Amino acid sequence: MAVRAAVLPAVGSPLEITGIELPDPGPGQVRVRLAAAGVCHSDLSLSDGTMRVPVPAVLGHEGAGTVVAVGEGVTHVAPGDGVVLNWAPSCGACHACSLGEVWLCANALSGAADVYARTTGGTDLHPGLNVAAFAEETVVSAACALPVPDGVPLTDAALLGCAVLTGYGAVHHSARVRQGETVAVFGVGGVGLSALQAARIAGASRIVAVDVSPEKEDLARAAGATDYVVASDTTARDIRGLTGKQGVDVAVECAGRAVSIRAAWDSTRRGGRTTVVGIGGKDQQVTFNALEIFHWGRTLSGCVYGNSDPAVDLPVLAGHIRAGRLDLGALVTERISLDGIPAAFENMLAGKGGRALVVF
Repeated sequence: MAVRAAVLPAVGSPLEITGIELPDPGPGQVRVRLAAAGVCHSDLSLSDGTMRVPVPAVLGHEGAGTVVAVGEGVTHVAPGDGVVLNWAPSCGACHACSLGEVWLCANALSGAADVYARTTGGTDLHPGLNVAAFAEETVVSAACALPVPDGVPLTDAALLGCAVLTGYGAVHHSARVRQGETVAVFGVGGVGLSALQAARIAGASRIVAVDVSPEKEDLARAAGATDYVVASDTTARDIRGLTGKQGVDVAVECAGRAVSIRAAWDSTRRGGRTTVVGIGGKDQQVTFNALEIFHWGRTLSGCVYGNSDPAVDLPVLAGHIRAGRLDLGALVTERISLDGIPAAFENMLAGKGGRALVVF
């Protein structure tokens, strides 16, 4: 059956909106009709080669939809069920999984190398980050399809698949923000807006949002920011000025740029914690001297997928949504069609907007 999709023909090439041929689901697979997909900066990183992906590929790793068919052996979902797509399913058998660190699963992305569909001209296609959500329909491993929690609209549920799990997890699982602590969030995109809301839920006393764009201030404050700083050479000094010259307890970096990682580190107090969520390229080198590491006693840590276990965290997030503490709609700055994805990529390159949501 032919469906329309956004195909990346080669690394560095523009996306092409075209028809592709999807097979019926095989054993252990699920076919999903997409309701919505988020346009995430990680998709841009895949398209420009910052992160490697087999090509040609259909990108899109943050989505939700309705099951239309299941293959042999699939019992946890059935046709008609709403599902959130999980781009990093854990295998349950590798060393990281044995430690309970399912977000570091060694086999989570093995499916990205598979051929899952073909162009109408017969060219093999790979599923970008396993799920290929930039399409009207997709076929995924059953492990990639998680039931949508009760009370969460299907379209909004797409954002749970990456931005919300990552931003919420960065605050609650990686940085472990405590009641009354001060927090700075660098980068006001979908993940950053999620992190701001998570810091508010955690009871942070002061939440500073940082971004290069002055236009994002209203978005940041609506998500929970108490203060807004436009990024500059004095960002760390400005944040310390807001916190009695001490610096914040926690900084969450969501841009993946050397300058913002360094600024996040510099903005924390002595003994503070910096969690890096953003995905940067190999050319983004961050340097520290040995004396400052000793003197400041700070902690710098990476964070993959919010250090989250989607099966455990999705019901928790649904509880916050139902209680009105977490607003998924506040993360979306633009609702677009499939044809609007290339323009959304251009907006991300220009540093405009927060999170575009493709509505099918």
